[in-house]
Amino acid sequence: MCEKLGEYEESLPEKINFKLDIGIGRAEHIITYNQLLEHIERAKQEDERLFRFTEITGHQGPLKAGDPDYRGSPYNVNVLRDTGEITTEPLNMIASDDPVTCAVYAKKHDLLELPGWKRFKHLAKNQKKLARVINQTKMRQARTTPVYMFGYRVPKDYKEAIELDKQNGNSKWFDAVETEMAQIKEYNVFKDGGKAIFDNHKKVTNAPTNHRKIRVHLVFAVKHDGRHKARLVAGGHLTPEPVESIYSGVVTTRSLRLVIFLAKLDELELWGADKGNAYLEAFTDELLFIVAGPEFGELAGHILIFLKALYGLRSSELRWAEKIHDVLKDMGYTPSKADGCVWMKKSKDGTKYFYIAVYVDDLLIAHEDPASIIKELKEKYNFKIKGDGNLEYQLGCEYVLDPDGTLAASPKKYIGKILDSYKSMFGEEPKIFKSPLEKNNHPELDNTDLVDSNGIQTFMSMIGQLQWAITLGRFDIMSQVVSLSRFRLAPRIGHIDHAKRIYGYLQKTKHYALRFCTMMPTYDELPKQNHDWIRSVYGEVMEEIPDNAPESLGKEVMISTYLDANLTHCMATGRAATAVLHFVNMTPIEWYSKRQATVETATYGSEFVAAKTAGKQIMDLRHTLRYMGVPIKQKTYMFGDNQPVITSCTPSLHAQQEAQHLSTSLGARSNCCRNP
Repeated sequence: MCEKLGEYEESLPEKINFKLDIGIGRAEHIITYNQLLEHIERAKQEDERLFRFTEITGHQGPLKAGDPDYRGSPYNVNVLRDTGEITTEPLNMIASDDPVTCAVYAKKHDLLELPGWKRFKHLAKNQKKLARVINQTKMRQARTTPVYMFGYRVPKDYKEAIELDKQNGNSKWFDAVETEMAQIKEYNVFKDGGKAIFDNHKKVTNAPTNHRKIRVHLVFAVKHDGRHKARLVAGGHLTPEPVESIYSGVVTTRSLRLVIFLAKLDELELWGADKGNAYLEAFTDELLFIVAGPEFGELAGHILIFLKALYGLRSSELRWAEKIHDVLKDMGYTPSKADGCVWMKKSKDGTKYFYIAVYVDDLLIAHEDPASIIKELKEKYNFKIKGDGNLEYQLGCEYVLDPDGTLAASPKKYIGKILDSYKSMFGEEPKIFKSPLEKNNHPELDNTDLVDSNGIQTFMSMIGQLQWAITLGRFDIMSQVVSLSRFRLAPRIGHIDHAKRIYGYLQKTKHYALRFCTMMPTYDELPKQNHDWIRSVYGEVMEEIPDNAPESLGKEVMISTYLDANLTHCMATGRAATAVLHFVNMTPIEWYSKRQATVETATYGSEFVAAKTAGKQIMDLRHTLRYMGVPIKQKTYMFGDNQPVITSCTPSLHAQQEAQHLSTSLGARSNCCRNP
């Protein structure tokens, strides 16, 4: 499809025509909007091809009629089936099934001028068009290639689900659909509008006024324990983009760690819970309807009008966020001004706060009696809660108690999954390394060959997996991954090798975990720095404590920050890198690493910029804790390894700064850690 003919009218999309480019530009054809939809629908329901292969691995020929291997074609080709088997087939048969793959093979092996292969020249002569057709072929194969999960074939639609049940001699997929449709009925997701009546153009003549017709489809999956699942999803992409914002936030991982830390600090119980079918608790304001398919049983062919926020609708996430907001507010909780997905409430004795953190449909409850919260959600608000109990798993992390009783967040299970992914990508386990990267390693100086499109996809997948490992607590690979992620759009072979080394390091250290130590550090051995700021150029400056922060309750906490900078971290640009690690008491809460925006000519400058960055983050962390009702003990301690920078941070010792951007930030950096 290369051009849209006509203007789009929201109420009359069928008036649009489309121009198609047939046969890589050799012919054009005009189709209507409805014809296009019918074509897409047919393509989705297309029966899978019986013969499938992934690539051509070799060829044989030229052959004549008298040759023993002659099979009606001057050439035979060796093809790799999707089962892993390699078979020999006539070129004519493969060409009729997939001429694009034949053209790619012929061009790669200089066969386009030979009889029997010349037919593919028109495909291969234009590299840009060939690449486009290759992508189209991949998309077509993706639609028709069977998908397996945990050893089970996963259907693409309801029809195929029923066929698979017949082949397997069971009713697992049918039962999964019945369970999902029973949930849809129980939640009153739709209102029955009666039997649909169609005109000659397949348009519903008795459609509800001002309602748009969309489609729904079933998404199938198999869980790790073999359970077959089906989920009804709406085609929200068929609805217009809403004018108002439909954004709905989730709790940040930093806030999540803070809630867990505060629960351990104030001796609260930690429970996790999952709100099943969360979106279906909320009503939708989108005016939409469907014509029910066979999966709806006796309602097949009926007009069903949307009442609830079904998964897939553009506004469903926001509607659920509004629902849980109203419920928690009714329970007496208020959202923190630092993170609207952290809800807090004073305990009955007024000595501490209880917290509920919301990540879409996952709840983290810090309370002296979390079972009472679950009971209230179930009985008063009719929420269907599953997986409730002591916190054991949340967002990819397992939570376990060390032998000394300290809670630890272990991403071991997630690390295991990405190591399995590594084996799928490279066919072997990663080689074990004791460190993420070699000493003095500079990926920006790598001059190995650029990788192809498949290599780019592999590298981007690896970087994405490693970045989430960092989010889950593996900040020991943070600086290395940040260095490599700059090249994710155009990686080289050496960059993939560097990423492999990080996987090898994770293989050796997959048992590492983040411990929630609530003890407060003591810095009695450090020299006391008391300074009268009134006579300084900064005057009587105090920490800005928000006047709308809640009352501070519970035990005091102390923030300690460690920072460092690596001068000329990037040899190509001369820019240094900053690394910062923040502790609340003795628990790592937040970490940061990034290239600096300026080029510093000395270690002092790069370390000073790192201190400035850390100072801003300290102020933000202190504000966050105050908005969560946490009392902070006096000043923050910031540690670095550059004596001149430490001297500059010492109020009575700092001297005039030569660089203007360093001088102007000195006051802000010093103020951020000062006693209130």
